[in-house]
Amino acid sequence: MKELVIRRKNMPEIKLTNITKRWGKFYAVDNLNLHIENNSFITILGPSGCGKTTTLRMIAGLETPTSGQIKIGDQIVFDSDQGINIPPNKRKVGFLFQNYALWPNMTVYDNISFGLKNIKEELPVMDIELKTTSDVIRSLQNTNKLTQIFEECKEKTGKIDKKRLLLKLINTYTISKYTAEKIFKFNLHSSNDIEQDAKKYIQQFEEKKNKLIAAHQAKNETVNEKFEVVENGITKTIIRRLSNEEIDLSVNRVARIVKIGMFMDRYPAELSGGQQQRVAIARTLAPEPQVLFMDEPLSNLDAKLRLEMRYELQRLHVETGSTFVYVTHDQMEAMTLSTKICLMNNGLLQQYDYPLSLYNKPNNLFCADFVGNPSINFFEAKGKQNSDGTFTFTVLDDKTAVFTPEHKFNMQEWFEQRDAEKHSNDLDEKSSTKVEKENKDEVFKYHIQKVNEDYISDDDVIITNEDFILGIRPEKITVDVNGKLDAAVDGSMPTGMESTLKLNINNYLLTSVIFGSQSFVIGDRVHITILPYDILLYDRKSGKLIASGSVTIQ
Repeated sequence: MKELVIRRKNMPEIKLTNITKRWGKFYAVDNLNLHIENNSFITILGPSGCGKTTTLRMIAGLETPTSGQIKIGDQIVFDSDQGINIPPNKRKVGFLFQNYALWPNMTVYDNISFGLKNIKEELPVMDIELKTTSDVIRSLQNTNKLTQIFEECKEKTGKIDKKRLLLKLINTYTISKYTAEKIFKFNLHSSNDIEQDAKKYIQQFEEKKNKLIAAHQAKNETVNEKFEVVENGITKTIIRRLSNEEIDLSVNRVARIVKIGMFMDRYPAELSGGQQQRVAIARTLAPEPQVLFMDEPLSNLDAKLRLEMRYELQRLHVETGSTFVYVTHDQMEAMTLSTKICLMNNGLLQQYDYPLSLYNKPNNLFCADFVGNPSINFFEAKGKQNSDGTFTFTVLDDKTAVFTPEHKFNMQEWFEQRDAEKHSNDLDEKSSTKVEKENKDEVFKYHIQKVNEDYISDDDVIITNEDFILGIRPEKITVDVNGKLDAAVDGSMPTGMESTLKLNINNYLLTSVIFGSQSFVIGDRVHITILPYDILLYDRKSGKLIASGSVTIQ
């Protein structure tokens, strides 16, 4: 637990400032500002082509932004004004792709260790021999534990299962396979007196340990608890590659985390899809990246396995202490995995918020429609604010609705601020330094479902300040014998835990989620009630959220 806390402290923040990526006049990402806190699990969510993968690749260094600045921790990794662009291998990040990209001719062990063998950078000077010696002593000290391990690794014939024994030693004592092999060669599993033989080897290795420590002392050096060489209070470093011992310890560490230790000598073709995904994750975690980027890593798995892997990713996030940045178009993944969600559309950040905040108070019509399954109900509402701060609307053609906001505000002042912001944005678009945007930003075209669809373009409708949209989540519409609204069941989809209904009111189809085991038949007449809280009021002209509150429909 102590190690986990230390790791969390060392994880960097990620800051994106005015990041833009365009090809010609097409803006994949437009002026994105994003602050990812350390040790967070951020999901970049949105429809296909919204810019989420491009954003991920820019942070990782796999794509070069057109302009802006990216900062990981204290290091500026990209700055268009300063001409800084640090390559991906220098950013201390890991990348997990949709496809596992495992080498088919390599074992699981070799797949995980492959990248570690290519690392060459400034690293602490290690006394691997002293570490191995200390690990041997530590492993032999508890002979009762050793005896238990030997018994567990015996076959029915009484012969020791070497492969199983080595794995047990590695996992029990957190040692490398080389140290485990050394202990195996002592042949203690065949000893008539394990305790006595173990003491003999401990004595030998204690003498060796003392000689190694004395050699360092002669050079005015010490060795810390990580077996790093220290001189004058400073850890010595050198440009080097990882030793075989270090590589093996890293491989075993991530194998324990993702629970694939028993598959190390298998080839990818011998593994299931979920096991292959675990190997890919282990390979990415092995270099201990400060930030782990994942681009829809679960998209190739079946539904049941995807659910299991979501739990695994949650656990990995806690155990590794790394910052996770995850790209998906699956809102269920985003809602269940994230500490925060970055929702994008058409290259623009729509909302950056906690999952429940995004669901309960989406910033605009796009956010409200995209998040939630089944989708939110939109009601076109015409009316205005009353002197007491409430609103009176006409909805569903002939019904009166009264909306009471959570907090009182002046609607006219809200309109004035909206218009001022639009004017400022229009001036920015016309700026001589701004390249004309091909993929224009538009207000989201919401859909109101009817029994008989009549497709009327918004271009043919004059929208005024008396035009609003009410957003009502399906779970807010309930079947109630005392309900004042009469509806006909137009569709019913029971799952056992709940039923999703299509309800016909004045030719409008509303979606309702009814919890419990009630059954409904198409054509049934029911009374419904709209629960009077967490109802959303949107401006039809701009698509922006005005307020949340309660509503009563007469």
